[in-house]
Amino acid sequence: MKKTNTRSLAYGAVIAALYVVLTLLQNVLLPGTASMAVQFRVSEALCILCLFTPSAIGGLSLGCLLFNLTAASALPLDWFVGTAATALSAMAMYQFRNLRLWKIPVLSLLMPAVFNGLLIGAELTVYIKEFPLWINMLCVAAGELGVLLTLGIGLYFALLPLKDRLFG
Repeated sequence: MKKTNTRSLAYGAVIAALYVVLTLLQNVLLPGTASMAVQFRVSEALCILCLFTPSAIGGLSLGCLLFNLTAASALPLDWFVGTAATALSAMAMYQFRNLRLWKIPVLSLLMPAVFNGLLIGAELTVYIKEFPLWINMLCVAAGELGVLLTLGIGLYFALLPLKDRLFG
């Protein structure tokens, strides 16, 4: 039991660290692409790890929180709303991980777009007030879908043969 808990904690910590480093690196190399209304956060592809291990739920949530705490553009509400959106989407992805269409966990891949689109879209409407709610929701969801349907699916199929060795 103790070995499993330590392994789960370690997986979560590594996933959190990867999320933060990837997002910070993207923000340095391509300013604004990881923190604007239409964002294409490469680190969101790590959401695919929820299909392999429940440790990814805490790791992604912590990674999102840590990045938002360190990002100058993140507002205090984003510390909570962004983290909640990530946690909810990660939990839903894990729950739907076995539902597949053409060997692809389509429903799971939609969860970050749904939760981030709703929550972050609403948050942007409250903070920025530049666009209507539905446009903000659509923009955030489109960015999430873009990442998960490209990088996420690629990562999923790259990790699938290694699933038992990495997460077993």
